[in-house]
Amino acid sequence: MSGSDREAAARRLLEQTSSRSVPPEIHAEAVRRGARMLRRRAVARRLLWLLMFAAAVGFTVWALTARPWVEPPSDTTPPLTSW
Repeated sequence: MSGSDREAAARRLLEQTSSRSVPPEIHAEAVRRGARMLRRRAVARRLLWLLMFAAAVGFTVWALTARPWVEPPSDTTPPLTSW
């Protein structure tokens, strides 16, 4: 099958009109479910952003109070040997 034959076959398939139609109640149900799915995704996205923001604020507060980059003071003193 050459390229022009494939193209002609594809055109015939696209030009054929289908007598099958979708019932209107199915369309309305699909639109309702799609809108609900989009709302849920938007809420989930907002919750994830809020969670990431809270984690960043929590980490910042912890870092400022704990100051992990500062070496802790020594609890013991070195032995005195030159007495």
